[in-house]
Amino acid sequence: MSAPETLTESLVRRLRGTVLPAVATPMDPRGVVDFGALRGYAERIAAARIGGVAVWAHTGRGLYLSEADRQQVLRIWRAAVTGPIVAGVGVPRSVRAGTLRDAWDSTIAMAVQAADLGADAVMVYPLAQFASRPEGEKETVRLHERVAEASGLPVLGFFLHGEAGGYPYPPELIRRLLALPSAAGVKLATLDRAMSCQDAIRAAQESGKLVITGEDRMFGPSLMWGADSALVGIAAARVSLTSAVLDAWKAGDHAGFVRASGRLDRFAESTFLAPIEGYVQRMLWAAVWEGLLPEGAAHDPYGPGLGEGERDAVVACLEKLAKEDD
Repeated sequence: MSAPETLTESLVRRLRGTVLPAVATPMDPRGVVDFGALRGYAERIAAARIGGVAVWAHTGRGLYLSEADRQQVLRIWRAAVTGPIVAGVGVPRSVRAGTLRDAWDSTIAMAVQAADLGADAVMVYPLAQFASRPEGEKETVRLHERVAEASGLPVLGFFLHGEAGGYPYPPELIRRLLALPSAAGVKLATLDRAMSCQDAIRAAQESGKLVITGEDRMFGPSLMWGADSALVGIAAARVSLTSAVLDAWKAGDHAGFVRASGRLDRFAESTFLAPIEGYVQRMLWAAVWEGLLPEGAAHDPYGPGLGEGERDAVVACLEKLAKEDD
């Protein structure tokens, strides 16, 4: 008689081969969350072909939200989505200037809150402070252990390397993280570092757990290198552009994969470019064009200022892709 499936094994089975949009958080120019707009957005995203959603992630400005807003955001998504919800957990901006112990405690507390609100797993933001510490790798593994113990949820590692900061996990650290019974997989977001992405995928594949691409500008290549699932901000709007690539790859439809990858790459070129932190605003503009959000709720007060020319480029790309669909 086989042993019953664990929560971690169940999550791996449910998420493998699927797209999880890292969803946006509708706000006004002052950063006030528009919960009415969020409900409509959540219903529309939930109706797409997705494996689940990622809330409190970078695209949703999770670490910038107040505790009360974070709670309400997750409640709304839990009501809208039947699939798994992965919640990003880390150090809220309000405590970022504190000690390493503050960072550790805040991450754990955020994970416990996510569990209480109905999340199915947590993705642990990397603590950049660990990268320069002699015991940084050991401390990173221990943090993931403590998050899992305190929350009772499976955990995802988060290899983040780019202009957004983070901690580029070396291959051996990825192996150690994925050896944890509570670890369901690792998300890779190297931005434009192909060799780092390839090395991380190779290390993660050995575990048999989820190898999750977060590579908005290398989406197709990351699948060819071995990623088997996706958690990406580029799916915060026009989810079908992303899912078409993964679906074609899984089906072995190489001609379809090339076509779908070319379309997604063009969208990525108009949304994920310097300044890279501007991608959140660009994705919000895309969501307005698609009818997912109202104009008044499509503001990112935490990103760099962008000119109207940037919005025009996003819209022009979407309109051209739409004409190709006709």
